[in-house]
Amino acid sequence: MATIYEKYLKLNIDGSRIGLERGESKSGYFCTPKGAKVIGWTGVNGIHYCFVRGFGEMVFAVSPANTPGNYVHPAARDFTDFLRLLLACGDAAALEQVYCWDQAQFDAFLRDNPLAAEQRAVLDAIREKLLLAPMEQPFAYIKELQAEFDYSRIKYTEDYYEWVPVEPKIPEWKVYFDGNFWGHHGRKRAGKEISLDKRFVWNNEAWYIPAIYLCSKGLVMDFCVQVPTERIRAFVDKWNLSIDNDGADFTDEQQMQIDAENPLAININAKVVLNGTVLSASHGCSVSWNPCLPEGNCLEAKSASRHYGFDPAYGWAIQRSAFPWTKKRKPPLTTLSATLMQEPVAMPGPHFHVSAPGERIAFTHPTTGARHTLTLQEYERQEMSRKYFVSQNQEFPTHYIVMHYMLSPDLPDSAFAVTDSVRSDQPRQKHTHPHEPQASGSVLIGIIGSANGPTVIISDGSGQGRLHAACSALHFEPVDEVEWRLVFYEKKREDITVELI
Repeated sequence: MATIYEKYLKLNIDGSRIGLERGESKSGYFCTPKGAKVIGWTGVNGIHYCFVRGFGEMVFAVSPANTPGNYVHPAARDFTDFLRLLLACGDAAALEQVYCWDQAQFDAFLRDNPLAAEQRAVLDAIREKLLLAPMEQPFAYIKELQAEFDYSRIKYTEDYYEWVPVEPKIPEWKVYFDGNFWGHHGRKRAGKEISLDKRFVWNNEAWYIPAIYLCSKGLVMDFCVQVPTERIRAFVDKWNLSIDNDGADFTDEQQMQIDAENPLAININAKVVLNGTVLSASHGCSVSWNPCLPEGNCLEAKSASRHYGFDPAYGWAIQRSAFPWTKKRKPPLTTLSATLMQEPVAMPGPHFHVSAPGERIAFTHPTTGARHTLTLQEYERQEMSRKYFVSQNQEFPTHYIVMHYMLSPDLPDSAFAVTDSVRSDQPRQKHTHPHEPQASGSVLIGIIGSANGPTVIISDGSGQGRLHAACSALHFEPVDEVEWRLVFYEKKREDITVELI
């Protein structure tokens, strides 16, 4: 009995109209799998479709111009489904690109590429002669197929491995209390995984707690959030982000905005209540899956995505938190809840200059709209002792300005700060010869002038409030004037408590 593929060949139709041109049954491309039989060519960038020995009638799309790791993707479980997908989409080009699209991009492609009369004639012949109906949900069909497919089963020729390094093998999934996504230290046993599969919505976002891990020292929990690809794409395009763009050219204020807008940054604190006892997190780590920059996803992100069955068409941010037991013995697991608390996000405010005690700066809080006044109390040059710098080969800037100020009405330290608008001078190489060139050192880590400057409490009973302090950047030469910047810290969502057991 003839297969559906053989019946299709007997139709003798012009498949080039739908991106399935006849040609050589073997390919000279390095990325074509071993045992492949080519069944059609798109005529662009060497893209072709094939059967592969050992996979039955499953149809694969091969794209030599893609990035490493994305050359081959399954397009249909069998040739019948492949034709039904063509009937639904009109052209094989749509099937080949699904791996890197979301639903909106797929729909936009079909909308922007209506069928021509020649395409419609070919598709009508397939539908009528082979008695096939269009696939009802083509995008969902292909995404499901690709998500469940084990790509390690595909074998390639030696030419492939000359071009593409062998991908590191994803390690066995194990979670340790004294560890992170990249490894662990010590010889403790891995934690016992307890599946929770808890899904909830927080601030219109889809959150997921897939499991907890019971370890000898405490409990480990993964907090995951699903991010629509269009949100990530808009963020990447706005800031022109790429694998090669590491953000070195961004100003401090731009970096604040990027951190605040990053859809793959979770930035939460969490606590759990186990059997009525509160457990606070001692440490944690995070990793993310970015479908818009697939070549930049680390092996650990792939491991977590595979273990938890994440849909790779979406972005995923995962934060792991470790909660020590309050007693030496591991408690029973009777009741468990988790409270998620977002960390405040930094937002840059206006710049200002002050130099004499008594000067005032009025400003409006960007969120509350309340009017505040900053009153300068003290303003003086200072020099940091060189004993804090231990390098024998570098010299460091030591001059800075410290100012003390008061706010009316006051704001908590967690909600407001004053910082220098410029960065500290770079350390420089010591030299003894006057004509010897100077080499810049590594970026100076802020020893003073942290984001939330030190504060002291006025305790003379005057009721004036708190005296805040802010330190400028460090410079090699004394400076007379500093351009200060207001920074506001905003918590954009209310805490949420989720019952888990």
